[in-house]
Amino acid sequence: MKVILTEKIAKLGNIGDTVEVKTGFARNYLLPNGKAMRFTRENVALFEAKKAELTARQEAAKQKAESFVDAVKNAKLHMIRQAGDTGQLYGSVSTRDIARALKEIAGVSVESAQVMLGAPIKSVGAFDTKIALHPDVIVPVKIYVAQTQDEIDALVAGKVLTFGTKKVEEVAEEAPVAEATEEKAEEVAEVVEETAEAKDAE
Repeated sequence: MKVILTEKIAKLGNIGDTVEVKTGFARNYLLPNGKAMRFTRENVALFEAKKAELTARQEAAKQKAESFVDAVKNAKLHMIRQAGDTGQLYGSVSTRDIARALKEIAGVSVESAQVMLGAPIKSVGAFDTKIALHPDVIVPVKIYVAQTQDEIDALVAGKVLTFGTKKVEEVAEEAPVAEATEEKAEEVAEVVEETAEAKDAE
């Protein structure tokens, strides 16, 4: 579907651009949210008539986005999640989770589509991402994911979390037991052999 953009859309175009988009994207997102209008002769004339107003609205939106930059930069995006022994999460941290955290922690409302995460986070650690407050206002942020606040604090301090330590310690503790069992088996074998030799001698 061909549409006229009524505001700048990242990776799509600037205000006033005529672009081809998927019909579903236009009907479900661009048109109902007032981000574009269908490309028709009438709408081209309408856009030209409203161009100054739309441009002013775009600039106002950009200035509003810039006013939230510090709040987003300073937001402590700490996600406490359950994870397995290898650090893999039971579930994941999605763009929706991050958007919700920004609202709760910094009071900044963004849509999940504005969180430039890529793939969901599926393990414990520190992750870099960006928040697109506006197509021209992109803010880098860091997401910390761990099982406890102590682990979060360690990540913030730049430490690397290690996993499987407990299992390694358990194996180390079990090793002497295994050796002792082998020694006992050798002793039993020697006794059996001596008994057999004694019977043969009789």
